[in-house]
Amino acid sequence: KKLQFCSFFTFVAGIVAGLIGIGGGMVLGPLMLVMGIHPSVSTATTASMILLTSSSVAVMFVMSGLVPWQYALYFFCVCLVGAYIGKSRIDSYVRKTGMTSVLVGTLATIIALATVGCMVILFTNLAKVGWCVDGFKPFCVVKSEEDECPSRLLMDWSAEELFPY
Repeated sequence: KKLQFCSFFTFVAGIVAGLIGIGGGMVLGPLMLVMGIHPSVSTATTASMILLTSSSVAVMFVMSGLVPWQYALYFFCVCLVGAYIGKSRIDSYVRKTGMTSVLVGTLATIIALATVGCMVILFTNLAKVGWCVDGFKPFCVVKSEEDECPSRLLMDWSAEELFPY
């Protein structure tokens, strides 16, 4: 029974990770805590999953030319330094105090802030278009009638078209 429960949520986390890239942190992290896995093990496992998912997506976008490699390199360095400082400080704090609940609180705070951030972005974007929800927009742009494929995928756009500033 427990194996089926864990398998189902792991499958859902894989789908969510593939679709929007948050499966490791948002689904499996809390699931591991519910299963009774030690918070430090849960945090390390979640961080490893996020590293693999995020890195593969970032490489894909850089290789396809959708993100300028200078931006990717800059944000990689900033994230690496931030992760190192954050992880070393939280580890030293947990070792000093023995309070692994700090890891659970940090995970809950990150999930809550991500949820609030998504809601703010959603409502801000809806306000810009007069609260009009017109459904899904196409991911393709029709270039011309002569094309063998009637549309071009978003991947065909250049970095300058996506990042004009």
